[in-house]
Amino acid sequence: MSRKSQSSNGQPALIISGEVARKIRQHARSSMKTEICGVLIGQDRPGRIEIQACIAGANAEEAGAHVTFTQDTWEHIYQVKDKEYPDHRIVGWYHSHPGFGVFLSDHDTFIHKNFFASPGQVAWVFDPHSDEEGCFGWVGGRLERLSQIAVVDHRGGETAQESGHPEPAVSVNDQLEPQKFFSTASQEPEAYVESSEMSLLRLATSIFSYLAVLMLGFALAWYAFPRVEFVPVPVDPLTGKPLPGYSMDAPDNSPQSGPATGNNADKNNGSASQSPPAGGSGAKENNAQPKR
Repeated sequence: MSRKSQSSNGQPALIISGEVARKIRQHARSSMKTEICGVLIGQDRPGRIEIQACIAGANAEEAGAHVTFTQDTWEHIYQVKDKEYPDHRIVGWYHSHPGFGVFLSDHDTFIHKNFFASPGQVAWVFDPHSDEEGCFGWVGGRLERLSQIAVVDHRGGETAQESGHPEPAVSVNDQLEPQKFFSTASQEPEAYVESSEMSLLRLATSIFSYLAVLMLGFALAWYAFPRVEFVPVPVDPLTGKPLPGYSMDAPDNSPQSGPATGNNADKNNGSASQSPPAGGSGAKENNAQPKR
């Protein structure tokens, strides 16, 4: 890479296609526990490095904390490159760090120094857990995190932000920190807010439906099942039996029935009027004879 492709601070200016960034993220999210890898295809032009495509590293040795390009991986990469991108060159590589941030480990540094040692080659890192991403390149013989990064939509000739996509846009001539470059990715779209409101509406509807079914069940049980009525009866505390004149049986609600004592009294009075004692009956008969 010529000196013209470096800015005043010695860092190269990097332009990456928005479609390439999307494919890298999609590839990384397909394996949330192990690292994945691939190579970056593009051009090392005077004043900038352009990333225009990527090739996934098939048959790579993937693990939780490192990834390795195998012989089969390189054969696959060169077959795809020669067939689809014959006029481009490999301008770097990408890999994921699932859950442990954006940086270059000792193993990553070893890979970059041995396979991507050209000054025009960079290393793109993406964490699929936090959606953080960044790029590292050669600056004065050392690997540093790059700050001049622009994501461009080559299909429309506009930056991703201007075309309405959530990808942030950064000018090549601006000196921006990597965290500012990716700040817009954390904004929630309107579709997400609408989805949350619909979820709350569905939850409220479900709660009211369950309450309505519960109340209907209580109403059916009230009318369908018999209800037992309890009649209080005084009980002798010593014997535990009802007091004289009270019964444990349910009261008769017929018109002729009344309290237990009154019923017995009516029965006694009736029997006395209808069947008087033998002596009394004879006296009445004797008293009635003179009247005849």
